[in-house]
Amino acid sequence: MTTSINAEIIAVGTELLLGQIANTNAQWLSQQLAQYGINVLYHGVVGDNPERVQETFASAQKRSRLVIVTGGLGPTDDDMTREAFSTLNNVPIIEHEPSLKKSNPILQKETW
Repeated sequence: MTTSINAEIIAVGTELLLGQIANTNAQWLSQQLAQYGINVLYHGVVGDNPERVQETFASAQKRSRLVIVTGGLGPTDDDMTREAFSTLNNVPIIEHEPSLKKSNPILQKETW
């Protein structure tokens, strides 16, 4: 008997709510997950507001076994995805040094 995994994709960013950019990440992720038999049941978009981000995360964690979050992870002050997840789940934020070393050259090329 195969058990399917239910997933939810949450995009964080006021620019998505305002229609300033398209949420192409959700479309691509849904296609990729479907290839592995993972059922995406919900797509959510939430603006850059700490309380609403936490509420959205809490609802998603109740509904779905797998929650994927995109956005809200940049270097600007309104990016609070890590903090919202950490606070909601009472877990610390830990920097993974090997990942930082790998991503820093890529991030330094980006313009924020």
